[in-house]
Amino acid sequence: MHMDTEPSCVGIDWGTTHRRAYALDARGACTATYADNEGALACRGRFPAALDTALQGLNTTPTRVLMSGMVGSALGWQEVPYLDASVPLDALWKHLRPVNDAPGPYATLIVPGYCVRGPAGQPDVMRGEETQLLGALTLGHHSGWFVLPGTHSKWVELDAGRIVQLRTYMTGELFELLGRQGTLAAAAGTGAPVWDDAAFADGVHAAGHGALSHQLFGCRARVVCGDMPASSSKAYLSGLLIGSELHDVLHQSAPSATNSTFQLIGSVELAKRYQAAASLLGLALEVIDAQAAFIGAMAQLHARGKTL
Repeated sequence: MHMDTEPSCVGIDWGTTHRRAYALDARGACTATYADNEGALACRGRFPAALDTALQGLNTTPTRVLMSGMVGSALGWQEVPYLDASVPLDALWKHLRPVNDAPGPYATLIVPGYCVRGPAGQPDVMRGEETQLLGALTLGHHSGWFVLPGTHSKWVELDAGRIVQLRTYMTGELFELLGRQGTLAAAAGTGAPVWDDAAFADGVHAAGHGALSHQLFGCRARVVCGDMPASSSKAYLSGLLIGSELHDVLHQSAPSATNSTFQLIGSVELAKRYQAAASLLGLALEVIDAQAAFIGAMAQLHARGKTL
């Protein structure tokens, strides 16, 4: 991929199984992209070479490489300690951690994640999502609830760019496991699942009627008692799991939260079910493009962290 000018910075969203790299010019505009399946697990023991591969894919040698995500975990290239909630997102640039064995003439730094404790002292953690949240700030979103859906969905409450709450839900992982094996998979049968909006809505509302494990069994009971066709069970399960996130977040929010606009950082396609579930509960869910947020964050981190 040829570029007329060399970029000022390369930002890499380096997750567990995938990574995406972006070349940014001096103005912070993205000039090239590269993606592959060389996640942190696949690159163990060969991170310098893996970084070179990404830079070759961008056809560039930058002045600085900024990386976020699981690359900074115990499973990654170099473990970077978590920050706590006392550090506002716009101060992330002060905590970039240089990589000890980085190749090349360019500086290579990792963005730290956050560990945030709830009122009962239970910790919750994120790596990578903090960068997208910083990007949301650069796009003008400073307060309220932000959801970043995925295998482990993150809900983060911000107040003027500071993290107030962090709550992780194993929604994607549970949906995959429960749909593939066990009682609910058996109830779904072997026929092709059919997306059923009514079943999805029933699941969203059922999530507010008691413990999740009890409501999960209700998915099977509805099928065996004839209240719901087996082909609709996946839609019901999806509504139940996403609904449980929303009901819990609303329970943890101020009474005025139902009048607020919540934000989702992700793709429009990924947002559809969350928007549908939120609408059923009287919430508006605004979508912030994840790529735009990441690029905005990397541009800010590069601009402010030039002295590091």
